[in-house]
Amino acid sequence: MSHDVQPTDLADPPQNADSEKPSEKTVDTAPAADPAEGLAETPIEAEDASEPAAPSAPVSAPTGVDASSNSDISEKSAEEKADDEVAEAVAAEPAEKTPGRVRRILRSRAMFHGLNILAGALVFAALLYPNVLRRLTLGNFARIPIEAAFGILLMIVLPRRPRLVVGSVLGAGLGWLLIQKSLDMGWFNTLARPFDVILDWELFDDTFNFIRDSYGAAGAWGAALGAITLGAAVIALMIWAVLRLAALITEHRRRSALTAAGIASAWMLSLALGLQLIPAVPVAARTSVTYAWDRAWQAKEGIANEAAFADEIKVDPYKNVPADQILTALRGKDVMFTFVESYGRNAVESPSLAAGTTAVLEDGDAQLKAAGFAYRSGWLTSATYGGNSWLAHSTLLSGLWINNQSRYRNLTASDRLTIPSAMQKAGWDTVSVMPGATRAFPEGDFYGYNRIWDSRNLSYQGPRFSWSQMPDQYTLKQFNEVEYNRPGRKPLMVEMPLISSHTPWAPIPTFMDWDEVGDGSVYNAIAADGAQKADIWTSAAKVRREYGRSIRYTLTTLISWVEKYGNDNLVLVFLGDHQPSSVVTGDNASHDVPITIVAKDPAVLDRIASWNWTPSLKPAADAPVWPMNAFRDRFFTAFGPSGGNH
Repeated sequence: MSHDVQPTDLADPPQNADSEKPSEKTVDTAPAADPAEGLAETPIEAEDASEPAAPSAPVSAPTGVDASSNSDISEKSAEEKADDEVAEAVAAEPAEKTPGRVRRILRSRAMFHGLNILAGALVFAALLYPNVLRRLTLGNFARIPIEAAFGILLMIVLPRRPRLVVGSVLGAGLGWLLIQKSLDMGWFNTLARPFDVILDWELFDDTFNFIRDSYGAAGAWGAALGAITLGAAVIALMIWAVLRLAALITEHRRRSALTAAGIASAWMLSLALGLQLIPAVPVAARTSVTYAWDRAWQAKEGIANEAAFADEIKVDPYKNVPADQILTALRGKDVMFTFVESYGRNAVESPSLAAGTTAVLEDGDAQLKAAGFAYRSGWLTSATYGGNSWLAHSTLLSGLWINNQSRYRNLTASDRLTIPSAMQKAGWDTVSVMPGATRAFPEGDFYGYNRIWDSRNLSYQGPRFSWSQMPDQYTLKQFNEVEYNRPGRKPLMVEMPLISSHTPWAPIPTFMDWDEVGDGSVYNAIAADGAQKADIWTSAAKVRREYGRSIRYTLTTLISWVEKYGNDNLVLVFLGDHQPSSVVTGDNASHDVPITIVAKDPAVLDRIASWNWTPSLKPAADAPVWPMNAFRDRFFTAFGPSGGNH
């Protein structure tokens, strides 16, 4: 039976002696003489040696030369001329047909087999490539992928043209799985969840902005172009590998069928015996097909959840509450919601971090108690982890679970009542202070802010601290100037993220006397002398140490601000937005963050007595844990007209 052959996957075909018609002048079967010898003898063979040479005109011999040698000179000249012509012909022929060194290497049998081995290794590695960084070990690849057996059988039965199409699709699919699994590694390491192929594309814009703000525009564009080029190269390489193997398989169909049968048999035996070379990783692997199915199901669920969320937004028990019934127990108070970047449960409970954080919080208890303040603390489970702080902000303020960018986009396009918009409706002057923002924030209208202060109008004249545009102490001091100490103002509702504890946690500002802060130029020397990113991101231990320092700095700053500047009407709600990334927390950490309410008026904390929160700035380990989206309604209820009865 005839079969198709991919010419790119075969060595140079052997010359067939019968493929060309023999020359009619050939009269014997003796081995061919050297081409140069044959050509050199041609002028002599053309003459009949039995016949005398034709007479020629006499030639006068030069003086001193024997005339008898003249014929020898003439004959020698003819032979030399013929030899020259032969040499030119022989020299010209190899120049046209002999390949160069590079081409000889590329067309060599060793290169042919080497490329086949490379293609096989690429496909094998792609089939077993994990999507979690800690599984990227040699043991993970000591497994049997059942997909390989099915792929071989498929290539055997397909005709040439469908085989090329199917092989290209399978190669592109394997390439995409490699890319998505690599994205999963990054997402798990940073956000503790896999990449969502439907909902997470918009996060690349924020990633670009983060890189630009941290490393400059050139670094951001370089990273973007590098990522695009690498992705295209991965897909192209996998298509090449699959097509090359497909050609090899069809060239050796019988051997390939036996190989597929062997793979399938070994896989089934391993599955039956439950073989594992490393714990919890079976030798019988079906990694790619299972992963592809899970991601397809995830995409389907994502689309369905997005549609369901549109209906969820519309259900709001507080949407039609009259303005005079909103947060009546807080009338006349300045209510501040302060998010402490990356302030998670690990900061107060992890053995390597708890001692330093606990010391700051216990000292804060004493400081604030002496200043006449009281406090209660509990836990919230954040909708995000390791980053995407705006998802946590929107979850707390809207009362909806906002755990991806699609939900955030749909939320901010709605008329959902938020804590700021409700307080704006009830008469508070609503302000957002966003020291990390470097451009306009159109979502401010959705939240209900009357004014937004950001890095462009807070008049900071000092250096950046990595991603952070300004230290938290400067932000709070400047807030005094532009809002808190402004004469004749209305009661404020403030939302303020504090960002000095934002990754990469280097350099970190130093807390100083409030009168020294000035316009921020005092921080130039501090930033220059502090540890830099390259200094600490060489080990996880150094990163955890600097993360702990950054949390202590922000908590110290905030507690000091309350003690020094907080008035009798201050009600401060401060909380973490999310846990830090897994480089600090390790794998499988919770999403819990501390939340604390500080007030000087005892009646405020009486309203939340039923919450059973801990009477300290540090929540007890067994303090209540709520999902972050539950806070809005509990807050509205506790401080509403009937709050004392709940």
